[in-house]
Amino acid sequence: MPYGELAQYCRVRQNEVEQVFRTISYIDVVNHAKRCTVPALFSVGLLDDVTPPSTVFAAFNYYAGPKDIAVYSFNGHEGGGTTQLLKQLGFLGAGRP
Repeated sequence: MPYGELAQYCRVRQNEVEQVFRTISYIDVVNHAKRCTVPALFSVGLLDDVTPPSTVFAAFNYYAGPKDIAVYSFNGHEGGGTTQLLKQLGFLGAGRP
């Protein structure tokens, strides 16, 4: 359950919800993505129940460097499996002679 701990915490501390989300906004990867400039390969499984796809797309959209994303419509957290592994290997070897 993504962010289950936050939901449980906020459930019993309803007066702290705004502070909780303000605090976690500092560690949101989006805040770091806009400062990155090296080439990046993203992947997202649209059925991911661990890392919500919206968070991957947010990081991808804010990423400042050259980027590519592989979208796996019917995969979860495992992403594209072997297909993605081959893309990763190609990506890592792309800059080599």
